[in-house]
Formats: sequence, C-alpha cells, structure tokens
Amino acid sequence: MTYAIVPAGGLGARMGTRRPKQYLRLGRAPILVATLRALGRARGLAGIVVAVPEARVIATRRLLRRLRVAKILDVVAGGADRQESVWRALQRVPESADRVVVHDAVRPFISGALVDRVVAAAKGGAATCGLPVRETVKRVTDGAVEATVPRQGLWLTQTPQAFTRALLWEAHEKARRDGFEGTDDAVLVERLGVTVAMVRGLGQNLKITTPEDLRTARAWAAPRRPR
Repeated sequence: MTYAIVPAGGLGARMGTRRPKQYLRLGRAPILVATLRALGRARGLAGIVVAVPEARVIATRRLLRRLRVAKILDVVAGGADRQESVWRALQRVPESADRVVVHDAVRPFISGALVDRVVAAAKGGAATCGLPVRETVKRVTDGAVEATVPRQGLWLTQTPQAFTRALLWEAHEKARRDGFEGTDDAVLVERLGVTVAMVRGLGQNLKITTPEDLRTARAWAAPRRPR
C-alpha cells in the first residue's frame, strides 16, 4: 500500500503574513486543504500523514474533519524544519507500507495522475518529478555573472516524490547521524548511492512561497465567469 506525507510545519516567513502560508485562503479553503484534496485523488493512495506546527495540531485536525478531507491518517506536530517534519510524520506511516509519497503542502495544483506516475516510477526504490531547464542559467556572485552553466541535463525538481518506506527511513536516519540537511528527500536518498528516477512533472505545479506566487495561485483557482 502507498501512504503520503505532507510536511506543513513551516511558518512561511517569505510570505510576510502572520498566518503560516499553508493556512492562507485559496478559493474557499486553505492552501493546505486544496493540496490534500488534490493528493487524495491519487487512486493508489491509502492514507496521508500531515505534519503541522505544534500549536496548530488540534485546530488542523478539526479543520480537516469539518471540511471532510479524505484519506487523512493522522496530523502530527512538525519539527523545526521540513526534514524534521518528514521524519516525524514517517513514524506514523504503517510498517506495511510499500511506498511513501512526500509532497509539499503548498503545491495544490498537482493531479492524481502525476502522483500515480511517480509512484510507478519508484519501482527501483525512489522517484521524483520535475521539468527540464529551458532558460539560460547563470551563476552569480555579488551581483555579477561568474559563469554560464550548461543547461543540458538540468531539471527543476518538484514534488511529489516517492520511495520505499525502508529506503526513506534509512536515508533520514543517515542524514540525522551525519548532521546533513537537504532541500528535498530525494537528495537524502542520493547520498545512499541509490538512483532516483525522474518523471516529467507539470508546468502548473506551482510552489506557493511568495506573495506573487499567492496572487498567481488565486488567479488560477478563481472560477471563470462565462462570457
């Protein structure tokens, strides 16, 4: 069986709002709810564990029950960073799980089909999704171009990502022992020498991080008026 982890424990400082960004409105519901509903459309997904700020655990459980968000297995207290939140949520994933999907709480525009494709690609142990870089890439230091980086083979990585439960557990344990902090879970698995498969993602798979991202997301989510 496949379970999902959604790390939503951050405070979203770059958004510049008092409320954590995952709780800001997107249409009629918070971003987190929109993401969980999109994730829940994956056919093979048995349950979802959500890691949220400790002070919001009870309120989030009530919110998800009230809005009848499907497939929620548990809501747990997240950690000081994304990696710790994933680790804490992983403790609640049943040992019987074949695969574990990790998905950002503020990427609400995924499809169930993408989740299913990533899970299928993880047959070797790990898979992620993303898009090939199309624009010219420059390395910049102190406001000046240092070098132009060849873009061949470069991809912008997204979530969802999928792993066997045992592999994800091992990768997090090693990272904790080594004091290593990664920007996603795939890099933790790469450190074990395991090949991570890449699946083509979605152009609309926006990660809502800044006020500009939020404006874009709200425009996409707004109901279209008939002409």
